[in-house]
Amino acid sequence: MHGEEAAAAAEGSGGDNNASSGFDRLVASLRRRHQKFVDDINPFPLYRWLAALAVFVVYCWRVHVVGGFFIVSYAMGIYLLNLFIGFLTPHVDPELMSSEVLGDATEDSGALPMRADDEYRPFVRQLPELKFWLSAVRVILIALCCTFVPFLDIPVFWPILVIYFFALTFITLKNQIKHMVKYRYLPFSYGKKRYPVRRT
Repeated sequence: MHGEEAAAAAEGSGGDNNASSGFDRLVASLRRRHQKFVDDINPFPLYRWLAALAVFVVYCWRVHVVGGFFIVSYAMGIYLLNLFIGFLTPHVDPELMSSEVLGDATEDSGALPMRADDEYRPFVRQLPELKFWLSAVRVILIALCCTFVPFLDIPVFWPILVIYFFALTFITLKNQIKHMVKYRYLPFSYGKKRYPVRRT
């Protein structure tokens, strides 16, 4: 009797293991497809950002038609602002590291060149462009889905949120520009500096 129960329990646990391994395989397959899709669209930044803009326009249209979800829009705006600041910030923040550490940093560390005679190094971002795009599209899609959930439409006086958002954006970008001026860097790399060819 006990042997039959043990066999039945073993069969049940084997079925659970098969179900969980099947689920794991499905998740792994979806992750591979997602990664392949991201790798395929990586070389086309213009089209990616146009697609992100299209999704954002759909979200704005949905919010306009419904006439609500201002808290969702505010949260999405704050998250996008945070992503944008990460996109503008260097991978190694010179404010957090001493000049000795920066001087000994390797090229792969992403440290900014601190002297004019330093070897050229491209600007390495804290948040790479592809991750910025992926996170931005993801949060816009999540916010769009949230507009179909009625209890997330919390009544608020939206002009206060708009004023607060623009004030926060202004202060944050002002601090970022001060940081850029203080440490003399631009968050864009145009390639190695070229010198005019002297004709003899």
